[in-house]
Formats: sequence, structure tokens, C-alpha cells
Amino acid sequence: MKAIVITTPGSPEVLQLQEVEDPQIKDDEVLIKVEATALNRADIIQRQGKYPPPRGASPYPGLECSGHVLPIPSGISVKEAAAFPEVVHGGSSGIGTFAIQIAKVRGVKVFVTAGSEEKLAVCKELGADVCINYKTEDFVARVKEETGGKGVDVILDCMGAAYFQRNLDSLNFDGRLHIIGLMGGAVTEFNLGSLFAKRLTVQATGLRMRSPENKAEIVNEVEKNVWPAVVAGKVKLLVYKQFPLSEAAEAHRLMESSQHIGKILLIP
Repeated sequence: MKAIVITTPGSPEVLQLQEVEDPQIKDDEVLIKVEATALNRADIIQRQGKYPPPRGASPYPGLECSGHVLPIPSGISVKEAAAFPEVVHGGSSGIGTFAIQIAKVRGVKVFVTAGSEEKLAVCKELGADVCINYKTEDFVARVKEETGGKGVDVILDCMGAAYFQRNLDSLNFDGRLHIIGLMGGAVTEFNLGSLFAKRLTVQATGLRMRSPENKAEIVNEVEKNVWPAVVAGKVKLLVYKQFPLSEAAEAHRLMESSQHIGKILLIP
């Protein structure tokens, strides 16, 4: 089979399209003929040598894909299916656009931050209620203003250290901070008192290190609680750009530029 190989940790130039041996699957595994794979921030840091795969996992980058093993639900093409995170690991604008729409389906008031008016306009179109340009506005102050000083109940964060204390400041009593990425670093200093004062919960979560059984439980919950909205057309599919697999390095450069809105796909 063909695969993108990280020849040595480094910049996008270290990625090479090579012929490799077909994987040998176990009794409790399946083999997927991949039709499209969506780029993930985790692929970037794996390429840089900062995020090695768990023991026994594939050494090749690519955490999200669609293909032919199980039937794709009606109303969605195979390539479009790759725009939806089957395994959420790290944060990206693809995750954000998905989260906005699922939250709106559930009747949630959605606040978003983004770094350009173009990106905010797309978020608004997807249903975001409050759009904040983090380059020109203090999101903590805006959240407080919009909530009468209370703060929000839940924050889905991909920045990590850079936003940690400000996220705590933006939460209401009994609020929850869910960290799904570390684009802003992993080490910070913060005030523990703010956790106690507002009874806050902080949870860092990822899928890669979970057991197959745990992953299956999560997938079942997604299928039950999230996928019906996708099949019903209540969630729009945002694919920013498609690249052939041979141009994986170019796709990585685009993701690292943070200019994209939605998913970046690689097509074998």
C-alpha cells in the first residue's frame, strides 16, 4: 500500500509518499480502504517528533479517515465523511465548525473566537451567537459582558497553556473546561484559588491512548447522539481544500499557516 512516511522529525519536507507493507490486522481489527483522510494538528506534532504513536500503533500520520469497511450513512459521500472527526485529537478549525453546529442542534448559545473577520463570518453563518476576534478583543471581557458577568458553563479549548487562566476567568460557577489541544503550549502558571472559588472542573481529553473498548464506547455514543444530526443534514460539511496524497507536505504547510476554514483532506 502507499503511505506518507515521516523519514525523520522535522519540517513538511521530511514527508515522503512510499510503498509500504500492507498492515496485518488482528482478530478484533478491521482493514479500511481509505478514500480520504483529514489532516489533524496531531499529525503536525507527530511529524515534528513531539507526539510519538503509542506502542503497537501505526507509525504513519493520519488519525482521521473515511473508506470502505462499514457503509457510509445515507446522504453523505465517502470524501465528505472524512471531514467529520471520527477520532478527535487536538484542535482545529475543523473541530470548531463541527462543534458550533452540534451545539446549535442542542439549543446551546455558542461563543466563538477566531483570528479574522472572514473566519468569524463563517462561524456566524454556521450559527454562532457571539463572535470574538481574539486579535482585537479581550474574549474574557466580552464573555462577561454577554453573560451579565456570570461567564459561560462550558469551554472547548484547543490552546492549552496560553488560554488556561483566562478560560478559568471566563467560566461560570460549576463551569467545565475541556482541553482538547495544546496549540498554545503545555506549561503555565495559574491561580488554584479560581478553581476552588467557582468549583470548576478541568478535563484534558484525547482518544489516541484509550483502549479499543473505550474507543468503541465513545464511537457508539457519537453514533447515537451526534450522527443523526449529520445524516439529517443539520451539520454542514466544510472542506477547505483537497490535496493528492503526494502533496502531503503542502497540506501540512497550509494547516500550520492557520489560514484554512474547515477540514483539509488528503486523497489517495
